[in-house]
Amino acid sequence: PVPPADSPRIEALTLRRRNFQPSFDAILDWRYKYPQGEFPYARLVAENAARGKHDPEFELEDTGIFTEDRYFDVAVLYAKAGPEDLLIRIMATNRGPDPAELHLLPHLWYRNTWSWGRADRSPPRLRFAAPDRILAEHPAYGTYELLVDGDVDWLFCENETNAARLFGARNAVAHVKDGIGDRVVYGATAAVNPEGVGSKCAAWQRVVIPPGETAELRLRLRKEGSAPPFADFEEVFGLRKREADEFYDSILGGSAEGRAVGRQALSGMLWTKQFYHYVVDHWLEGDPASPPPPERRRDGRNRHWAHMWNEDIISMPDKWEYPWYAAWDLAFHCVTLALADPDFAKEQLLLLLREWYLHPNGQLPAYEWAFSDVNPPVHAWAALRVYEIEERRTGRGDRGFLERVFHKLLLNFTWWVNRKDAEGNNIFEGGFLGLDNIGVFDRSAGLPGNFRLEQSDGSSWMAMYCLHMLRIARELARDNPAYEDVASKFFEHFVHIAEAVNDVGADGTTLWNDEDGFYYDLLHVPGGAKGHVQVRSMVGLIPLFASLALDEADIRGMPAFAARLQWFLDNRPALVDNAGTSGPGGERLLSLVNPDRLRRILSVMLDESEFLSPFGIRSLSRVHAERPYILRVGGQEYRVAYDPGESTTGMFGGNSNWRGPIWFPVNFLLIEALREFGAFLGDGFKVPFPAAGGPDLALPAIADELARRLCALFLPGPDGARPAHGTSRLFRRDPHWRNHVLFYEYFHGDTGAGLGASHQTGWTGLVANLFSALDDAAVASPPYAESRL
Repeated sequence: PVPPADSPRIEALTLRRRNFQPSFDAILDWRYKYPQGEFPYARLVAENAARGKHDPEFELEDTGIFTEDRYFDVAVLYAKAGPEDLLIRIMATNRGPDPAELHLLPHLWYRNTWSWGRADRSPPRLRFAAPDRILAEHPAYGTYELLVDGDVDWLFCENETNAARLFGARNAVAHVKDGIGDRVVYGATAAVNPEGVGSKCAAWQRVVIPPGETAELRLRLRKEGSAPPFADFEEVFGLRKREADEFYDSILGGSAEGRAVGRQALSGMLWTKQFYHYVVDHWLEGDPASPPPPERRRDGRNRHWAHMWNEDIISMPDKWEYPWYAAWDLAFHCVTLALADPDFAKEQLLLLLREWYLHPNGQLPAYEWAFSDVNPPVHAWAALRVYEIEERRTGRGDRGFLERVFHKLLLNFTWWVNRKDAEGNNIFEGGFLGLDNIGVFDRSAGLPGNFRLEQSDGSSWMAMYCLHMLRIARELARDNPAYEDVASKFFEHFVHIAEAVNDVGADGTTLWNDEDGFYYDLLHVPGGAKGHVQVRSMVGLIPLFASLALDEADIRGMPAFAARLQWFLDNRPALVDNAGTSGPGGERLLSLVNPDRLRRILSVMLDESEFLSPFGIRSLSRVHAERPYILRVGGQEYRVAYDPGESTTGMFGGNSNWRGPIWFPVNFLLIEALREFGAFLGDGFKVPFPAAGGPDLALPAIADELARRLCALFLPGPDGARPAHGTSRLFRRDPHWRNHVLFYEYFHGDTGAGLGASHQTGWTGLVANLFSALDDAAVASPPYAESRL
């Protein structure tokens, strides 16, 4: 429900559709594999505690809990009959060989805000009304009814913490929030309220399901009404299903298999929307009804973000393991969500730029763990892509959205310039920049011994930021010539970053290593010495992202910009030479990487013994498997080795790994960069692609090949298994599992097996965009099958 109209954040929360319009979000389908035996919590904990960093994770499947298919296949489906009228179907199939009992307990509850002790929070009520219904009454949202089609026992309790169980303290109410579980599991009848009232309830139905058969429970949540609740149930479900099929067929091209994967990717992203509430000054102060927080909290993380008031529906990386937003994750989410719901995608991008999120100094909040951490500045890129996707779909771009985003991003860009260019020399040192443990050092912390690191990726991200701000300014200048001056400003800033990255200064140093043909970070040692950190990693490929092709019409359409560009060409030719290439017709490629360096970088990137995997581009070159990079300074040794699977380093808690696996966001940007270079250089610019086994390829063909490799992670291979499912017998072979695709956090650099959070559709959902851009034949017969690896 939308908060009351007096909420100061109502703008970000208002319903987009005042009149109900059936669309993609009018039906959702959720699956759960529920073991019939006791869930093996203790064994999972013990086995994984005994394993080291080089051992694979002990998975639920490894416990044998699914042996003989002794589990229930549970499908929960939702269909909207109206904005406040939700139909719910629960279907549980016994996959095992014997009859088995199942307890179905669909819950309804109110989020507990009334116990915080704040005066504006009034307790709502759920209460028994009839054997087939309960009423849900809220002082702001009114009354709803939850109806059930079948015989159930209604169980009521309060959504209040069990303080006695957790803290040994007295409970504030008689029937606490785990009372329903205690009633069902332990038979504790006193744990639920016999009066049939509370702030949390469940409809309890017990069924014995024969092998291979399905039990079904139907419910409806709606505003109070008099129409028979289940008379139109099947009709509404059927209609919504047909509408959803038509909708997804209209936005997802390619093969039927590709559309099915793309649709599941979008589904995962829609499911990971979540209400998120974090008011920083309330957290610092503590709640009036609770004990005061420890005094050290006021000196802890996020204390400088007291203006933050998060109370919105936000796209999360993963509601289970990462139930908080991350700025650069969210930007990638929006590019995929725009395929299905450009309005929501635009709202999300604007939300993080609003004054109750954006820091007064212009910094975007990184994520809950530490808002002040630094994520790559991809917001401008995402806004432009969302604008373009909507324009292609509807024939009209939302200039108002683009203008609002642009003005706020000016503040964020200024923060980057003022805070992350330490020496004022257009070289940016942004911290870890989302790549966690990719480097020699923990780049989000202070470097040892007062060292300083000029970051290839930090400077390249900023160069990319400049070019996308320039492109947005170009788009806005079509209606308002005033934006031409701002376009010139970003062109000039890009030129100076390009000079700093590429030009060999008086001391003979640059981020480009001409001997290796690759970009590296540059380490400054106290006393004036400096040298390249010669780790072949994604850090050296990110300069490719900073590329923008301007055709003659782009330039001619901005007379003031064209004049300023010509002034640079006439008066500062050497400066401009570091920042791109001119074409014969007046077109211009703005890029950190010139065509000669592009060839050299691609010779490394497209080498299977280095970056190229059968399933995309690795985040660290495979050469570091045999030749780890070792840096010895101050009596300490720092080491980087190729690690294609889960992290074996404790850096960043060991919970992320950029030392070899394949990550979707950076692969997606590499594909875009190749297409941008190809648009300018044309099909005559070709480079060797040994793994393709044929002649040299033009850049658009290479981009398509990389996209095919990424898509192949989720498509059945010659053996019928999807590489992303790794060695799982169930997901590889079982007909009830293999078509349910998991979109992992990242993927094994050699085998393509999914790693990290298995339920984090997050930015891996970008595969939907890739499928929508590839034709059937291209996806069906990828050259990667001939890979020498």
